[in-house]
Amino acid sequence: MTMKTKRILCVVGTRPEAIKLAPVILALKKQPWVEVRVLATAQHRHMLDQVLNFFNIEPDIDLDIMRPNQALTTLTARLLLDMDNVLLAEKPDVVLVQGDTTTVMTVALACFYHRIPVGHVEAGLRTWDMQNPFPEEANRVIAGKLARWHFAPTEGSRENLSQEGIPGSDIIVTGNTVIDALLIAAVKELEVGIDLDAAKRLVLVTSHRRENFGEPFRNICIALRTLAERNADIQILYPVHPNPNVKDVANELLGNTSNIVLCAPLDYAPFVAAMKKAYLIISDSGGVQEEAPALGKPVLVLRQETERPEAVEMGVVKLVGSDSDRILKEAQRLLDDEVAYLAMARGVSPYGDGRASERIVNALREHFA
Repeated sequence: MTMKTKRILCVVGTRPEAIKLAPVILALKKQPWVEVRVLATAQHRHMLDQVLNFFNIEPDIDLDIMRPNQALTTLTARLLLDMDNVLLAEKPDVVLVQGDTTTVMTVALACFYHRIPVGHVEAGLRTWDMQNPFPEEANRVIAGKLARWHFAPTEGSRENLSQEGIPGSDIIVTGNTVIDALLIAAVKELEVGIDLDAAKRLVLVTSHRRENFGEPFRNICIALRTLAERNADIQILYPVHPNPNVKDVANELLGNTSNIVLCAPLDYAPFVAAMKKAYLIISDSGGVQEEAPALGKPVLVLRQETERPEAVEMGVVKLVGSDSDRILKEAQRLLDDEVAYLAMARGVSPYGDGRASERIVNALREHFA
């Protein structure tokens, strides 16, 4: 018996969403029973486009939603209205979203109003603090209340969802699709595209989270500058987010240090290349906490808490917050102490085996069959 074709709408808004949903889109496109439609909200315009290009995915619908200095309330209202029109026109059988962005929360709400089932990829991440990270914790909690399928990356995420009363039959532990994407990318010959000193150990930095704006971010920059000044044998590469709260402060505090290289945000492929070259990574990014351990790179996380505790528990990621002294102490320890370094650089990951997309496709197929 041939399964009736089902229309699945995959929604991406930001770079991380595109990276983590791309393997799912590619896996679905191989299925004869699926008509895949891709919607880009373009919450992040350039950073979204370059990831989709890397994976050879072209959006069928593009909302081009972002405006300069757009408030979250405005973004949410415009997305909700636009999604109303999209859902009426597309009439999907399922909508897939990924993660914890405003796109995810708004799309889940719009689908709820239209009684369209939602599959939430990377479901169940929690800090249990609505203010941290802001607004991501609220976004994923709301999406979790509205989703039909919860594709949890880990057993810990499944337990979080169970605590919130989600039926076990609606939760599928898949692993994290970011590992699927990383394995697709890592086998390619990738270049950073920036002139780096091969004789120096590379310290890769990313820092752009909203909760670190202001004094915490200044403290982070002071720690990075001091680390560079104390260690002539390292080179810090920091792709700087264009938000003025980040860019202006980074240029002010780090722009004149000889062994710190500031550059524009790297596209996905060059960033994977930079992670592969790095000796140490210092970051407040969620995705980096998942990707770097799989590449055998220690990560110091510039946050007080994380919704990805598994890598912390395995000892391959460490939380250091935004305190200058703590960042310096932990980074210097990894630069000086080979035993401590090797304990974190084990190349183990709790986030999956690269088959998460396959499990998501199988769960949807079984449902419709």
